[in-house]
Formats: sequence, C-alpha cells, structure tokens
Amino acid sequence: MNLDRPEHPDPYSLLPSVPPLQVSSDSFSDGDTLPEAQVFDDWGMSGANTSPQLSWSGAPEGTTSYAITCFDPDAPTPSGFWHWLLIGIPAGTTSLPAGAGDGSDLPPGAFQIRNDFGAQAYGGAAPPAGDRPHRYMFAVHAIGGDALPIDDTASAAAAAFNIGGQQLARGVITATYAVS
Repeated sequence: MNLDRPEHPDPYSLLPSVPPLQVSSDSFSDGDTLPEAQVFDDWGMSGANTSPQLSWSGAPEGTTSYAITCFDPDAPTPSGFWHWLLIGIPAGTTSLPAGAGDGSDLPPGAFQIRNDFGAQAYGGAAPPAGDRPHRYMFAVHAIGGDALPIDDTASAAAAAFNIGGQQLARGVITATYAVS
C-alpha cells in the first residue's frame, strides 16, 4: 500500500462547529468497509455504483431543506474527490432509498451537482489500487433559510461553499474502501 503520504485530515473537523444530526444507513455501518454495491463500475472496478440508503434525524428548528454529500478526503489530489452532491431535499424528508443517486427516486425539488467523475449522479468508491483505504464521508447537512442560491450547473466547490454558509447542523457516516 502507498503509505508514503500522510492521511488527510477530516475536512469537517476544519469547519466551524454545528450541532450534530444522527445519520444511519441500512447499506453499511459507520466505520465499515463500503459494500461492493457502493463501489464504482468502471476504471477497473466492478461495483454496482449504487448510492446507499441513508436516514437522518435531529434537525434543528428552522431547517428548510437538506443536502447530502459524499466526499473522499484521501484522494491523491489537493482537493479530495466529490462522489455525490444532492441539493434541495425537502425538510420533511428524513431518508433516501438505496439507488436514489441515479436520479430516478429523488424527492421533489432535489437536484444533483456534477461530481468529480463529471456526472450528475452518485459515483461509487474508486481509490487507486495499492493505496491505503480511503474514507467515504456521507454527510447530511440541515440547511436553513432560503433555497441555496445555486442550480445544477454549480461546481462541487461552489455547492460546498453555499452549504456551509446556510448549514444549521450536520451528521456524517463514514465507510472505507481499498483496492489491493
């Protein structure tokens, strides 16, 4: 394994503190190895490229919508790798079924931002072969105020910036994955 480089920090630990949301998944538990269902289906990988089931609770008063992101801080780039950005989830929604990241089962008003694979969809784990296990951080962000001032043409960085500006709470569930 490529252990020559240090592990990247948890990106959420570098941001201002916000109250926690409770996030869980029927697809995996926090700290587990990501199942093959959530692994990319190209670049030499043979996963199903299916977004996981996610549930959340504990949103503070004033939550008007949610955003879900999946980020790999361990990608061998200075900016990590965005695997999923789902924006505009209605405040009354507290779960998503597995597979929603293909766009076929999104709540009304929700839309996806282009990930670092270049698709407006969930893109599964795809770490370089021989690298240390990468962390896949599925975050649910409670958003307050008006709808985020972005649309589906925004970059991942612009989406993350706007999420941070209106975030009332956040919960993260993390799984790891490595290719031998």
